[in-house]
Amino acid sequence: MSLLAELKRRNVIRMAGLYLVGAWLITQVAGTVLPMFDVPAWVARAIVILLALGFVPALVFSWIFELTPGGLKRDADVTSEQSIAPQTARRMDRLIVAGLIAVAALVVADRYWPREEKGSEPISVAGTTPLPGSRDPEEGAGTVSTAPPQKSIAVLPFVNMSPDKDNEYFSDGVSEEILNALTKLEDLKVAGRTSSFFFKNKNENLTTIGETLGVAHVLEGSVRKQGEKVRITAQLIRTRDGFHLWSETYDGDLTDVFALQEKIARAITGKLEVILQGDQKTRLVQAGTSNPEAYALYLQASAVFNRREGARFAEAIDLLKRAIALDPRYARAHARLASLYSVNSNYMGGSAFSTALPSIELHARLASELDPSLAEPYAALGSALGERRRFLEAHQSLERAVKLDPNDVTANFWLATQLISTGYLREGTLALDRTLALDPMLPNALLWRARLYVFEGDLENGALLLRKATEGGHVFVGIGQALLDNARGDKAAAISSMTSGLAGYFTRAFPPEAAGLFARAIYGDAEARRQTRNLIDAYLAGKPEYIAGVVPHVLMRSGEVGRGLVLAQDRPTTNDAMVFSELFRRNSEVKGAPEFPEFARRSGLAGLWDARGPPDFCRKNAEGDYVCE
Repeated sequence: MSLLAELKRRNVIRMAGLYLVGAWLITQVAGTVLPMFDVPAWVARAIVILLALGFVPALVFSWIFELTPGGLKRDADVTSEQSIAPQTARRMDRLIVAGLIAVAALVVADRYWPREEKGSEPISVAGTTPLPGSRDPEEGAGTVSTAPPQKSIAVLPFVNMSPDKDNEYFSDGVSEEILNALTKLEDLKVAGRTSSFFFKNKNENLTTIGETLGVAHVLEGSVRKQGEKVRITAQLIRTRDGFHLWSETYDGDLTDVFALQEKIARAITGKLEVILQGDQKTRLVQAGTSNPEAYALYLQASAVFNRREGARFAEAIDLLKRAIALDPRYARAHARLASLYSVNSNYMGGSAFSTALPSIELHARLASELDPSLAEPYAALGSALGERRRFLEAHQSLERAVKLDPNDVTANFWLATQLISTGYLREGTLALDRTLALDPMLPNALLWRARLYVFEGDLENGALLLRKATEGGHVFVGIGQALLDNARGDKAAAISSMTSGLAGYFTRAFPPEAAGLFARAIYGDAEARRQTRNLIDAYLAGKPEYIAGVVPHVLMRSGEVGRGLVLAQDRPTTNDAMVFSELFRRNSEVKGAPEFPEFARRSGLAGLWDARGPPDFCRKNAEGDYVCE
């Protein structure tokens, strides 16, 4: 008898087929189930190794032994009359067929499971999806939200499973790094950081998260950091039905963290069939440094920056300086340092404001020289220049930032506020809508957009976004809420809302009762206006280095428009947004004041308009002054 015939008779070939099919099914089930229970990754690898090692012994066992009615016996001891090898062969054939059917079912389920139709996303600004209930500012028509695009995702903050709870900055940073990598992909819509992190520590239904953020998938996971060891578990879930598309656990040490993030990002692009372009085909996560200590310092500083913890900005600045000392070519650390200096100068005011610009310019320049693709240094510099009324340079820098990274939420938002504050309302509104399409729960953008809705008379959408800004934790939302209350005819509510909005940061240069006094003055209380004038006169008598932005704001809204403009025209205030955002709203009497043309010249607005073109609703008259409706 030939060897092949003998292999068939002893069912060795069938055993090989049955073993391979069974082993494949076992590895697939293990790869899906084990990560759900946070089983170490080595367990799955061990199963694969054991199955591979068992293949040859299984074939040898099949050659030597035969199953008989009396149990297993050596083949040499089984007579032809005792042998039931043909019956065993038929049973093995049926098992192989059943296994192959199971394999086919798993492949089909993974590859062809019903999904949302591609191309269902609505056409909108810059290819993004508008917020539910938002309107195209050019047309003023309502839009109806539709099913999210199939290639869309929110990266939820990974849970900190480390024994040291202070390592939360690290778990947040890991998820944020993956999010940043995915936002660079043109073929994928990614919810912004603020919106994704809004759901941190909230036991929210995934379907609700998907509907709120306009995404079809979420990535969630956990990070365990103990000493130098790191374990990252990640799961890709469909929001429509909670179906787990993929999950995996990765083990390594701190030097491996960049590679682990890369593996997760690449697994996601594979599952969602995202088209990669250029360098993305070889690298998605660009950490910017190979030094894990510098990276950890960057993450700690970024956690402070993201939460806008003004009291800890000095600490965060020191952390970034230490990161740069470890890796002087760490472009992202230089960029984040420029951003921190920019935001810190607004929080601190006074000498911090006057001395910060050289540091902002230095680190923005170093960052852009080290990595010309970064948008953040141009955004940080543009914001700082705008605060210092170098308007044309600010516009150019912010526009360059958005061109470098159209999905950079901060760059889009800072550009939007700069456009609105200098009179370009249509462009600013579009930029603001782009920002909210990228990051629907960004509180400050919600507040700015809500105010524009109220100015336009759309109180319904204004109320909706103010409510979202409140849910997002915006502490100054009362300023916008007061506008809505007043538009509804409820002056008492408006005074209460304005008082809460002005209290603290905006009135820190004044006694505690100033917030309520200013609010009553704004909404027509004659005695409050008299007391406000006395309070402001006493404040100005102290000759502050920079006038508090709330002073011209209150004056312009309480019957002293001219005085407010004159006070604000020659140098920046501690918060110019309070001054300039008041100028161009519809029906604002400020634009018609006799002092307005001089203010436009001396503040730098006229120079910007000469270079860039007149703003909305403004023109230059025969005398060379800008006149605004």
